[in-house]
Amino acid sequence: MIARRAVISGRVQGVGFRFFAQRAARENSIRGWVRNLPDGSVETVAEGDEDAVALYLERLRRGPMGAKVTGLSAVEVPASHYPSFEITR
Repeated sequence: MIARRAVISGRVQGVGFRFFAQRAARENSIRGWVRNLPDGSVETVAEGDEDAVALYLERLRRGPMGAKVTGLSAVEVPASHYPSFEITR
């Protein structure tokens, strides 16, 4: 299992991005969380198999209809062994 923290920038708030991320996470058996940040970006932590995390992040790079992703930066972080995937705020 690996864990990645990612920050997604662009028009990613007010377009259902967190719900899109939650659905993508559940479809890829990803655990962790997603939340809006005060600067207008979205932050997520994803834990799972390396291939599943890569697929999840690729889906976030495209985003839902109505979003315009201009950047996604991801770094490896220590796993926290989340029990599920949640929208935190």
